[in-house]
Amino acid sequence: MTKQGDLVEIEITDLSSSGDGVGRIEGWVVFVPDTVPGDLALVRLINFKKQYADGKLEQLIEASPHRIRPRCIVADKCGGCQWQHINPEYQRTAKSLMVTQTLQRIGGFCDPPVAPILGEGNRPELKPLEYRNKASYPLGISAQGTVKAGYYRRQTHHIVNLNQCPVQDPRLNPFLAKIKADIAERKWTIYQEKHHQGQLRHLSLRIGRRTGEILLTLVTTDVHLKGIEEQAQIWLKRYPGLVGVCLNYNPSKTNVIFGEQTQTVAGRPYLREIFAELEFELRPETFFQVNTEAAEALIDVIFDKLELQGTETLVDAYCGIGTFTLPLARRVKQAFGIELHSSSIIQAQKNAQINGLSNVSFMTGAVETLLPLVDMTPDLVLLDPPRKGCPPTVIDTLLKLKPPRIVYISCQVGTLARDLKQLCDKGSYHLTFVQPADFFPQTSHVECAAFLSQESLNMI
Repeated sequence: MTKQGDLVEIEITDLSSSGDGVGRIEGWVVFVPDTVPGDLALVRLINFKKQYADGKLEQLIEASPHRIRPRCIVADKCGGCQWQHINPEYQRTAKSLMVTQTLQRIGGFCDPPVAPILGEGNRPELKPLEYRNKASYPLGISAQGTVKAGYYRRQTHHIVNLNQCPVQDPRLNPFLAKIKADIAERKWTIYQEKHHQGQLRHLSLRIGRRTGEILLTLVTTDVHLKGIEEQAQIWLKRYPGLVGVCLNYNPSKTNVIFGEQTQTVAGRPYLREIFAELEFELRPETFFQVNTEAAEALIDVIFDKLELQGTETLVDAYCGIGTFTLPLARRVKQAFGIELHSSSIIQAQKNAQINGLSNVSFMTGAVETLLPLVDMTPDLVLLDPPRKGCPPTVIDTLLKLKPPRIVYISCQVGTLARDLKQLCDKGSYHLTFVQPADFFPQTSHVECAAFLSQESLNMI
């Protein structure tokens, strides 16, 4: 009988939702990072649970036909990507299957209407690399005393030092090495999580994919960085696309990257981006989809499936800065956005003003509090909740409001399936269409838009 520490030969037959390869031995399910279905691998069993075991790849006996050489030289160490060793086409196949199986297993949908995933295969502009418009790197100190910036090694807080990253917009790569050198030269101290000491926590870079405008933000426990004003001017002169240098103040003992206070050191506190033919202002801490082109592709599908006539009333729950609200507002009679964070609402209102959209209004507060106060039946409700999905009170409110159509956007297919099941089982809704989109190539994450209509209506 196998036990912890044993070296065993395992055939990898599947991928888990977390991105690990899956094999079996003596009735145990074994999760093995850095493997691909089709691999025959020598695996060290490192951790046994009641129903499964974790394994570590020790040797590849026979490589899967879906395995490729990673573009990044530290892909096997860095926790930023899980799937650079997997062919992009097979990544999309695996994600599509994951969506279908999750909707079946958790949602109870026997034959869910899942469309082919939006990705490079059917939308050539959706590239598997160089797509991220934002990167936030934790900072650290190497054993030699040099400044490090990179992503954490998987399941640790040990930084894998990077000077470039193949999944981020390549226009951000020139910043990494030089900014680290500047930090060292200024003798700014690096935050030590264990002792809660030091100044700089993260280096954050954001770029407008269409405009090329870049924001550089240092997340710090101390906004009084000696020489920061002078250094910011140097950066603005050095990098032509850089439009602003900011400091974000985060003194808390937390894993959350950004604190609540951001100040502009030089330039402006926002960049301009063109998204779905609209202009948006994005600040350092603004939530905005990291894959601009994939988000636009999903918007196109939403437009196509809804066939809006310009007479509809829309409620966008969890609207953020209006990423989806504003493009839809151009095609409906009236739009309302609900968002918990007041800073996002301020930006949403500004973005509506910039684009001359007067038929949209925004409300600040929790969706579970404000949605029950809606005094009419909207023609369409758009949901884009956090990964944890909708609270039960939001589901109950939707079942009472009974909007004819609901579009549910989610980056966590498990909670999406759970909420869809409740809407379809308890109410008169029918799942008519599910559009997965490859927002996060080289990772196991997948975005979905699910379309619901009342059973009395024709399928959209």
